[in-house]
Amino acid sequence: MAELFIIGQLCSAERFPSKSLFCKWSVHAGTNWKIISGHKEGQTQVDSPAYDSRTWWCHPIDIHFASKGIQGWPKFHVQVYHYDSYGRSEIYGYGFCYVPTTPGKHTVDCHTWRPIGNLRDEFRRFFLGGGAQLKSPDFVYCGTDRYRLHTESLGTVRFQLNVIARNFRRYGVEL
Repeated sequence: MAELFIIGQLCSAERFPSKSLFCKWSVHAGTNWKIISGHKEGQTQVDSPAYDSRTWWCHPIDIHFASKGIQGWPKFHVQVYHYDSYGRSEIYGYGFCYVPTTPGKHTVDCHTWRPIGNLRDEFRRFFLGGGAQLKSPDFVYCGTDRYRLHTESLGTVRFQLNVIARNFRRYGVEL
């Protein structure tokens, strides 16, 4: 079987409206892909930068996949959360990005967005916290369902990834 190694880190976030952020991440792949070792999901620590506008996490990622083809290439799904002054966590943004298809060292920026509710929902979010959330995280990378949502762009989550591909030529795939 062809093998794909993803070694790196979920580095940082920037351009979010406030601080005290953490990120839940997961990797999704098609049915032809099997995780041999590593975690398919994780969560960073909370960072509240005092002087920098960038939130730093440096959360390690080390995943080993096996596959017989490239259909369903792996992608990262991120959810950025914010802790408010009352200790409540609220979702700030959703995003996804594909693992680079070429071997080597890559910096990948994952742009995030959040759903916008009606005027009443936005008042509730402003005064009480919370806000509109997705019922299913599958909406994040399913464009046919996502086009109906009203959204706003938020910040960017940065990955630094080293991608190693092994035995893909044996299965007729040139990366």
